[in-house]
Amino acid sequence: MGIGHYIKDIGRGKDGARALGRAQAADLMGQVLDQQVSDLELGAFCIAMRIKGETPEEMAGFLDAAHARLNKVRTGQVPTVVLPSYNGARKLPVLTPMLALLLARAGVAVVVHGTATEDKRVSSQAVLSHLGIEALTHVAPAAAGQVQFIPTGVLHAGLDRLLAVRRVVGLRNPGHSLVKLMTPCDGAALVVSSYTHPEYLLSMSATFELTGQHALLLRGTEGEPVADARRTPAMDVFKDGQTLRVQQQQEGSLAKMPELPGTDAAATAVYIEHVLQNLLPVPEPIALQVQHILREVKA
Repeated sequence: MGIGHYIKDIGRGKDGARALGRAQAADLMGQVLDQQVSDLELGAFCIAMRIKGETPEEMAGFLDAAHARLNKVRTGQVPTVVLPSYNGARKLPVLTPMLALLLARAGVAVVVHGTATEDKRVSSQAVLSHLGIEALTHVAPAAAGQVQFIPTGVLHAGLDRLLAVRRVVGLRNPGHSLVKLMTPCDGAALVVSSYTHPEYLLSMSATFELTGQHALLLRGTEGEPVADARRTPAMDVFKDGQTLRVQQQQEGSLAKMPELPGTDAAATAVYIEHVLQNLLPVPEPIALQVQHILREVKA
Protein backbone atom coordinates (compact mmCIF):
# COMPACT_ATOMS: atom_id res chain seq x y z
CA MET A 1 0.00 0.00 0.00
CA GLY A 2 2.82 2.41 0.83
CA ILE A 3 2.87 5.15 3.46
CA GLY A 4 2.44 8.18 1.18
CA HIS A 5 -1.09 8.89 2.47
CA TYR A 6 0.23 8.91 6.05
CA ILE A 7 3.08 11.24 5.11
CA LYS A 8 0.50 13.59 3.57
CA ASP A 9 -1.24 13.83 6.97
CA ILE A 10 1.84 14.15 9.19
CA GLY A 11 3.96 16.22 6.78
CA ARG A 12 1.99 19.46 6.68
CA GLY A 13 4.25 21.24 9.15
CA LYS A 14 4.09 21.79 12.89
CA ASP A 15 0.70 23.55 12.81
CA GLY A 16 -0.95 21.92 9.81
CA ALA A 17 -0.06 18.28 10.43
CA ARG A 18 -2.74 15.85 11.59
CA ALA A 19 -2.03 13.22 14.23
CA LEU A 20 -2.59 9.57 13.38
CA GLY A 21 -4.78 7.21 15.36
CA ARG A 22 -3.21 4.28 17.18
CA ALA A 23 -4.22 1.74 14.52
CA GLN A 24 -2.96 3.99 11.71
CA ALA A 25 0.34 4.51 13.51
CA ALA A 26 0.71 0.75 13.99
CA ASP A 27 0.09 0.15 10.28
CA LEU A 28 2.60 2.82 9.28
CA MET A 29 5.32 1.57 11.63
CA GLY A 30 4.60 -2.01 10.63
CA GLN A 31 5.38 -1.18 7.00
CA VAL A 32 8.55 0.66 8.08
CA LEU A 33 9.74 -2.25 10.23
CA ASP A 34 8.88 -4.77 7.53
CA GLN A 35 11.09 -2.67 5.20
CA GLN A 36 8.27 -2.30 2.69
CA VAL A 37 8.93 1.41 2.18
CA SER A 38 11.50 3.09 -0.05
CA ASP A 39 14.42 5.08 1.30
CA LEU A 40 12.67 8.24 0.08
CA GLU A 41 9.47 7.40 1.99
CA LEU A 42 11.46 6.45 5.08
CA GLY A 43 13.36 9.75 5.06
CA ALA A 44 10.15 11.73 4.51
CA PHE A 45 8.48 9.93 7.42
CA CYS A 46 11.43 10.64 9.74
CA ILE A 47 11.63 14.34 8.86
CA ALA A 48 7.86 14.83 9.03
CA MET A 49 7.65 13.24 12.48
CA ARG A 50 10.71 15.19 13.64
CA ILE A 51 8.90 18.43 12.83
CA LYS A 52 5.45 17.37 14.08
CA GLY A 53 6.44 15.35 17.13
CA GLU A 54 4.81 12.11 18.25
CA THR A 55 1.58 11.99 20.22
CA PRO A 56 1.13 9.31 22.92
CA GLU A 57 -1.49 7.61 20.69
CA GLU A 58 0.98 7.49 17.79
CA MET A 59 3.77 6.18 19.98
CA ALA A 60 1.45 3.52 21.40
CA GLY A 61 0.69 2.44 17.83
CA PHE A 62 4.39 2.37 16.97
CA LEU A 63 4.95 0.18 20.04
CA ASP A 64 2.10 -2.14 18.99
CA ALA A 65 3.85 -2.68 15.66
CA ALA A 66 7.26 -3.24 17.25
CA HIS A 67 6.01 -5.61 19.95
CA ALA A 68 4.30 -7.74 17.30
CA ARG A 69 7.57 -8.14 15.37
CA LEU A 70 10.50 -8.21 17.81
CA ASN A 71 12.60 -11.30 18.42
CA LYS A 72 11.71 -11.42 22.09
CA VAL A 73 13.64 -12.60 25.13
CA ARG A 74 11.94 -15.43 27.00
CA THR A 75 11.70 -14.48 30.67
CA GLY A 76 9.57 -17.23 32.20
CA GLN A 77 9.29 -16.54 35.92
CA VAL A 78 12.70 -14.83 36.15
CA PRO A 79 12.57 -11.21 37.45
CA THR A 80 13.84 -9.25 34.45
CA VAL A 81 14.99 -5.67 33.93
CA VAL A 82 15.37 -4.07 30.49
CA LEU A 83 17.94 -1.29 30.01
CA PRO A 84 17.79 0.49 26.63
CA SER A 85 21.24 1.97 26.03
CA TYR A 86 21.47 4.21 22.97
CA ASN A 87 23.03 7.54 23.97
CA GLY A 88 26.41 6.48 25.33
CA ALA A 89 28.98 8.71 26.99
CA ARG A 90 29.94 12.16 25.80
CA LYS A 91 31.10 14.11 28.88
CA LEU A 92 30.53 11.58 31.68
CA PRO A 93 31.33 7.85 31.87
CA VAL A 94 28.55 5.56 30.69
CA LEU A 95 27.56 3.69 33.85
CA THR A 96 24.62 1.71 32.46
CA PRO A 97 26.83 -1.44 32.56
CA MET A 98 27.45 -0.85 36.27
CA LEU A 99 23.72 -0.55 36.92
CA ALA A 100 23.20 -3.79 34.99
CA LEU A 101 25.86 -5.68 36.94
CA LEU A 102 24.63 -4.39 40.31
CA LEU A 103 21.15 -5.66 39.47
CA ALA A 104 22.51 -9.00 38.25
CA ARG A 105 24.47 -9.34 41.50
CA ALA A 106 21.14 -9.09 43.30
CA GLY A 107 19.81 -12.04 41.29
CA VAL A 108 17.93 -10.21 38.55
CA ALA A 109 18.12 -11.04 34.83
CA VAL A 110 19.20 -7.94 32.90
CA VAL A 111 18.65 -7.32 29.20
CA VAL A 112 20.63 -4.41 27.78
CA HIS A 113 19.87 -3.53 24.17
CA GLY A 114 21.28 -0.81 21.96
CA THR A 115 23.25 0.28 18.96
CA ALA A 116 25.72 3.07 18.29
CA THR A 117 23.88 5.98 16.66
CA GLU A 118 26.84 8.37 16.94
CA ASP A 119 30.49 7.48 16.38
CA LYS A 120 31.83 10.08 18.83
CA ARG A 121 30.22 8.58 21.94
CA VAL A 122 31.42 5.66 24.05
CA SER A 123 28.77 2.93 24.11
CA SER A 124 27.66 0.51 26.80
CA GLN A 125 28.56 -2.26 24.37
CA ALA A 126 32.21 -1.14 24.40
CA VAL A 127 32.33 -1.01 28.21
CA LEU A 128 30.59 -4.38 28.57
CA SER A 129 33.09 -5.91 26.14
CA HIS A 130 35.94 -4.77 28.43
CA LEU A 131 34.06 -6.45 31.27
CA GLY A 132 33.89 -9.75 29.38
CA ILE A 133 30.26 -9.46 28.24
CA GLU A 134 30.06 -9.66 24.45
CA ALA A 135 27.11 -8.77 22.25
CA LEU A 136 24.82 -11.67 21.42
CA THR A 137 24.26 -12.76 17.82
CA HIS A 138 20.84 -14.22 18.63
CA VAL A 139 18.23 -13.74 21.34
CA ALA A 140 18.76 -15.97 24.38
CA PRO A 141 16.43 -16.66 27.34
CA ALA A 142 16.79 -14.42 30.38
CA ALA A 143 18.82 -15.94 33.21
CA ALA A 144 18.80 -14.85 36.84
CA GLY A 145 22.01 -13.10 37.83
CA GLN A 146 23.19 -12.57 34.25
CA VAL A 147 23.56 -9.55 31.97
CA GLN A 148 23.08 -9.93 28.24
CA PHE A 149 23.67 -7.29 25.60
CA ILE A 150 21.50 -7.57 22.50
CA PRO A 151 22.22 -5.33 19.48
CA THR A 152 19.09 -3.72 18.08
CA GLY A 153 19.59 -5.51 14.77
CA VAL A 154 19.25 -8.85 16.54
CA LEU A 155 15.92 -7.76 18.01
CA HIS A 156 14.71 -6.55 14.60
CA ALA A 157 16.57 -5.63 11.41
CA GLY A 158 13.94 -3.10 10.32
CA LEU A 159 14.20 -1.23 13.60
CA ASP A 160 17.96 -1.05 13.20
CA ARG A 161 17.45 0.40 9.71
CA LEU A 162 15.13 3.07 11.12
CA LEU A 163 17.69 4.13 13.73
CA ALA A 164 20.40 4.24 11.07
CA VAL A 165 18.59 7.08 9.29
CA ARG A 166 20.10 9.40 11.89
CA ARG A 167 23.55 8.81 10.44
CA VAL A 168 22.31 10.19 7.11
CA VAL A 169 20.08 13.11 8.12
CA GLY A 170 21.63 13.90 11.51
CA LEU A 171 18.32 14.07 13.39
CA ARG A 172 16.48 11.76 15.79
CA ASN A 173 13.30 10.07 14.60
CA PRO A 174 10.46 8.10 16.25
CA GLY A 175 12.68 5.03 16.39
CA HIS A 176 14.87 6.67 19.01
CA SER A 177 11.88 7.11 21.32
CA LEU A 178 10.48 3.69 20.41
CA VAL A 179 13.57 1.79 21.58
CA LYS A 180 13.48 3.54 24.95
CA LEU A 181 9.85 2.59 25.52
CA MET A 182 9.55 -0.96 24.17
CA THR A 183 9.58 -4.20 26.13
CA PRO A 184 11.56 -6.78 24.10
CA CYS A 185 10.44 -9.70 26.29
CA ASP A 186 7.72 -12.31 26.02
CA GLY A 187 6.87 -12.10 29.72
CA ALA A 188 6.92 -9.71 32.65
CA ALA A 189 9.79 -7.23 32.69
CA LEU A 190 10.54 -3.78 34.06
CA VAL A 191 11.74 -1.25 31.48
CA VAL A 192 14.11 1.33 32.95
CA SER A 193 13.92 4.33 30.65
CA SER A 194 15.25 7.86 30.60
CA TYR A 195 14.60 11.23 29.04
CA THR A 196 16.90 14.12 28.21
CA HIS A 197 14.53 17.10 28.08
CA PRO A 198 11.46 17.92 30.21
CA GLU A 199 9.04 17.67 27.25
CA TYR A 200 10.01 14.01 26.85
CA LEU A 201 9.08 13.38 30.49
CA LEU A 202 5.52 14.36 29.64
CA SER A 203 5.27 12.42 26.38
CA MET A 204 6.99 9.27 27.68
CA SER A 205 4.91 9.29 30.86
CA ALA A 206 1.70 9.59 28.83
CA THR A 207 2.78 6.69 26.60
CA PHE A 208 3.62 4.41 29.53
CA GLU A 209 0.26 5.24 31.11
CA LEU A 210 -1.60 4.58 27.85
CA THR A 211 0.11 1.24 27.15
CA GLY A 212 0.01 0.00 30.76
CA GLN A 213 3.65 -1.09 30.68
CA HIS A 214 5.72 -1.66 33.82
CA ALA A 215 8.50 0.93 33.77
CA LEU A 216 10.73 3.20 35.80
CA LEU A 217 11.44 6.59 34.24
CA LEU A 218 14.07 9.12 35.24
CA ARG A 219 16.20 11.88 33.78
CA GLY A 220 19.25 9.76 33.07
CA THR A 221 22.90 10.53 32.51
CA GLU A 222 23.22 12.06 29.03
CA GLY A 223 20.18 10.06 27.96
CA GLU A 224 21.30 6.73 29.44
CA PRO A 225 18.91 4.89 31.83
CA VAL A 226 21.20 5.28 34.83
CA ALA A 227 21.00 7.98 37.50
CA ASP A 228 23.56 10.78 37.40
CA ALA A 229 26.22 9.79 39.93
CA ARG A 230 26.50 13.42 41.04
CA ARG A 231 22.86 14.09 41.98
CA THR A 232 19.69 12.08 42.54
CA PRO A 233 16.96 12.64 39.93
CA ALA A 234 13.24 12.12 40.42
CA MET A 235 12.05 8.62 39.54
CA ASP A 236 8.54 7.55 38.53
CA VAL A 237 7.15 4.03 38.32
CA PHE A 238 4.40 3.09 35.86
CA LYS A 239 2.29 -0.04 36.12
CA ASP A 240 -1.12 -0.93 34.70
CA GLY A 241 -1.74 2.67 33.67
CA GLN A 242 -0.94 4.12 37.10
CA THR A 243 1.95 6.41 38.03
CA LEU A 244 3.80 6.65 41.33
CA ARG A 245 6.71 8.92 42.18
CA VAL A 246 9.08 6.71 44.16
CA GLN A 247 12.02 9.13 44.38
CA GLN A 248 12.04 12.89 44.76
CA GLN A 249 14.68 14.94 43.01
CA GLN A 250 17.63 15.98 45.14
CA GLU A 251 18.31 19.69 45.03
CA GLY A 252 21.96 20.57 44.46
CA SER A 253 24.83 18.10 44.35
CA LEU A 254 25.88 15.39 46.77
CA ALA A 255 27.73 16.38 49.91
CA LYS A 256 30.57 14.10 48.83
CA MET A 257 31.16 13.77 45.10
CA PRO A 258 32.13 10.31 43.75
CA GLU A 259 35.49 9.82 42.08
CA LEU A 260 34.50 9.16 38.48
CA PRO A 261 36.73 8.07 35.60
CA GLY A 262 36.87 9.66 32.18
CA THR A 263 34.67 8.52 29.31
CA ASP A 264 37.18 5.95 27.98
CA ALA A 265 35.62 2.48 27.81
CA ALA A 266 38.57 0.70 29.42
CA ALA A 267 38.83 3.22 32.27
CA THR A 268 35.09 3.01 32.86
CA ALA A 269 35.29 -0.79 33.00
CA VAL A 270 38.07 -0.65 35.59
CA TYR A 271 36.04 1.77 37.70
CA ILE A 272 33.01 -0.53 37.53
CA GLU A 273 35.13 -3.53 38.56
CA HIS A 274 36.44 -1.59 41.58
CA VAL A 275 32.88 -0.71 42.62
CA LEU A 276 31.74 -4.34 42.27
CA GLN A 277 34.74 -5.45 44.33
CA ASN A 278 33.74 -2.93 47.05
CA LEU A 279 36.99 -1.05 46.57
CA LEU A 280 34.93 2.04 45.74
CA PRO A 281 31.42 2.90 46.93
CA VAL A 282 28.38 2.75 44.68
CA PRO A 283 27.40 6.38 43.98
CA GLU A 284 24.39 7.18 46.16
CA PRO A 285 21.98 8.10 43.32
CA ILE A 286 22.69 4.79 41.56
CA ALA A 287 22.37 2.84 44.81
CA LEU A 288 18.93 4.40 45.31
CA GLN A 289 17.96 3.55 41.74
CA VAL A 290 18.98 -0.07 42.29
CA GLN A 291 16.79 -0.23 45.42
CA HIS A 292 13.74 1.12 43.57
CA ILE A 293 14.23 -1.30 40.67
CA LEU A 294 14.63 -4.32 42.93
CA ARG A 295 11.55 -3.34 44.87
CA GLU A 296 9.54 -3.38 41.64
CA VAL A 297 10.80 -6.64 40.13
CA LYS A 298 10.90 -8.61 43.38
CA ALA A 299 7.55 -7.48 44.75
